[in-house]
Amino acid sequence: MEATEFSLEFEGYWREKKKHGIPAAPGIYCVYTCIYSGKKQTCSPQKLIYIGAAENVRAALAEHPQQGDWESHIDTGEELCFSFAKLAPEHLERCLAALLFKHKPPENREYREAFPFDQTRLELSGQAGFLNKSFTL
Repeated sequence: MEATEFSLEFEGYWREKKKHGIPAAPGIYCVYTCIYSGKKQTCSPQKLIYIGAAENVRAALAEHPQQGDWESHIDTGEELCFSFAKLAPEHLERCLAALLFKHKPPENREYREAFPFDQTRLELSGQAGFLNKSFTL
């Protein structure tokens, strides 16, 4: 059986105080700790801590119930930042499951032990720090 392939292009990084700029669209999002350089206007991801999916990513991140858990990973000089990849709602769960099974971020509990979908191939591009750019499950 041939794998169904999905291409995800991640945009980012949005700092915590700028997350209202993340699209109000369906997609996958990643939560990182990062170091922000005001001089260079860049965010350098330090750790991937969570991967989520929502039909409206901006709304999901506005009042996320795990915000406090994410903040517990911040070290001195770091802050939270986010990346986003637009994806059709009907593919959110499958692609999220693949990313979680492959990467096992510390603040995700689901899909750590099993991937319950048919063979799936993901091709990632853009701002996808700490994620494998190409894999098949």
